[in-house]
Amino acid sequence: MAVVKARESDIDLLARLLRAEAEGEGIQGMLHVGAVGVNRIRANCSDFVGIRTVPQMIYQPHAFEAVIHGYFYQRARESERRLARRAIRGERQWPAKYSLWYFRPEGDCPAQWYGQPLVARYKSHCFYEPTGEECPNIYSTF
Repeated sequence: MAVVKARESDIDLLARLLRAEAEGEGIQGMLHVGAVGVNRIRANCSDFVGIRTVPQMIYQPHAFEAVIHGYFYQRARESERRLARRAIRGERQWPAKYSLWYFRPEGDCPAQWYGQPLVARYKSHCFYEPTGEECPNIYSTF
């Protein structure tokens, strides 16, 4: 069962994002990106107040490098669509389980990203999650 509403066009959009943002990180890396996206839709806090749909999440200004810099043009493949569906169903694993942000630094992961604590690094991406007081929805179960 989906934890956020998604039509097939939303699945395709999310699949394109997974590919553009984390294809080089493999299946697990793309699932982490999907989890962060779904977390942003569910959170309704911090930078994501009012973000309620997959398109709003993906096209939020300054949200994803792949969208900003044009890497988001590739079609979704069935393998990425399957991963997008898993994310929409709420599959999320550490370090993205409660994360709302990630980025790919050239060096080490900073201990904080805009005041949010580092969870961990997965391959090239560093993941950050909010505090429970700031974003309690992110810590709720489905």
